[in-house]
Amino acid sequence: MSVTQQEVLPRSGETTECGVGASSSAARYQRDDGGASPTTPLQPRDLELRVVPHAVAAALIVRHHYLHAMAAGARLSFGVFASERMAGAVVLNAGPLGAPRLVDGASTRDALNMARLWHSPEAPHNSESRVLGLLVRALRRHTAVRFLVSYADPAVAPGGVPHVGYVYQAAGWLYTGLSEPQPLFDLGDGRPMHTRSIASVWGTHSKPFFEQHGLCVREVPTVGKHRYLCFVDPSWRGRLRVPVLPYPKTGGEHRGDRRGAAA
Repeated sequence: MSVTQQEVLPRSGETTECGVGASSSAARYQRDDGGASPTTPLQPRDLELRVVPHAVAAALIVRHHYLHAMAAGARLSFGVFASERMAGAVVLNAGPLGAPRLVDGASTRDALNMARLWHSPEAPHNSESRVLGLLVRALRRHTAVRFLVSYADPAVAPGGVPHVGYVYQAAGWLYTGLSEPQPLFDLGDGRPMHTRSIASVWGTHSKPFFEQHGLCVREVPTVGKHRYLCFVDPSWRGRLRVPVLPYPKTGGEHRGDRRGAAA
C-alpha cells in the first residue's frame, strides 16, 4: 500500500516531537511585504514540520522554488512553520522507478523521493538540516518508509553555484554517485520537462499525441544527477547495494540556496 498524507497524521489532539499535526491545513503564508515577519530572527529550533494539503505546498513551491513547478505525483507534502507562519515546504513523491534497486529487498513502497525543498530567506542557513531531521523523524514515527532518496542536478546553478547537494551533505545523507541521465522533453514552450511531469499535466507523454495536436516535441539531453540516500530505518543501512562515495564539491564555501533544493 502506498504512503498517503493521512498515514503521517497523528491521532486527533496528539502532539509529536516533529510538529506533525492534523490542524495544518490552516496554514498561513509569509507575507512578501514583511508584515508577518517576527520581531526577532528565526532560529532552527523555532521551525516545525506539519502535513499540509498538496495544493498549499504547491502554491509556495510554484511561486518561490527556482524550478517554479510542483513535483509530479506528490505523495506527501509538509509545511515548514515558524509559530503559525508557513515559511517553507517539503514535497515527497515516488521518484525514479529504479530507486528501490539501490537497496537489497526494497520495493516501491519502502522509498520516497524528496522532490522539492524550499524555505524562506529569513530562515538561518543551517535550518535545512533541522527540516530534514524533522522530516526523517516524522516518517520514522508515522510511516513504514525505510529510506529517502534525493537528487541534485549539477546542470542547475542557483545563484551561480552548481547544485551538488550541500543541503544533504550538511544533514549527513549518504552520497552514492551520479544517476543515469534521463532526457527531458520540450513541448515547444522552452521548458524541458520529465515525462512524468508531462503526463501529470497532460494525462499522457505520448509523442504522437502531441504531434497530432500540432506540438513539436524536442528531446533535451541531460547529465546524471548527484544522488543521496537517507535511511529512515537505520537497520536497513546494511542493505545498501551501491558504494558510499566522498561528497562532491564545487570549490569554495557554499551555504545553500534560499530558492530551494530539488531533484
